[in-house]
Amino acid sequence: MKKTLLVAVFLVLGNIIAFAQSSDEKAVADAVEKLRVAIIGAQESDLLKLTSPSLTYGHSNGLLEDQKEFIRALTSEESKFTKIDLSEQTITVSGDVAIVRHKLMGETHNKGKEPAAVKLGVFTVWQKLKGQWLLMGRQAFKLP
Repeated sequence: MKKTLLVAVFLVLGNIIAFAQSSDEKAVADAVEKLRVAIIGAQESDLLKLTSPSLTYGHSNGLLEDQKEFIRALTSEESKFTKIDLSEQTITVSGDVAIVRHKLMGETHNKGKEPAAVKLGVFTVWQKLKGQWLLMGRQAFKLP
């Protein structure tokens, strides 16, 4: 009887933990999608809601930006995405931290430059603060 009860308790706890992870994974996926839309829309208020004040944002060319520079570049159209499609996304959640990897295919029309296609691998780190997932770090690299 005790063994049966113990097994039942572990099964219930396992299901609760699995549900919590899938719930967090969905919330992170939602945050990634909101950021994708916010980058294209380039509205400062939307970008502020999704990023941490301590953001470090790495571009595929090696340029690093903090939250202020990241938002300034987008809102000034110095860096302008006109299209972003994400694929092959994986999300790993550990407590209040999530790691997201995906491929990004898109189009840019940066100020003073011709429109260009981009094909990137992207690695991001998100942290859950006060119930909301915020982008803490991002690094992109060029795909062949």
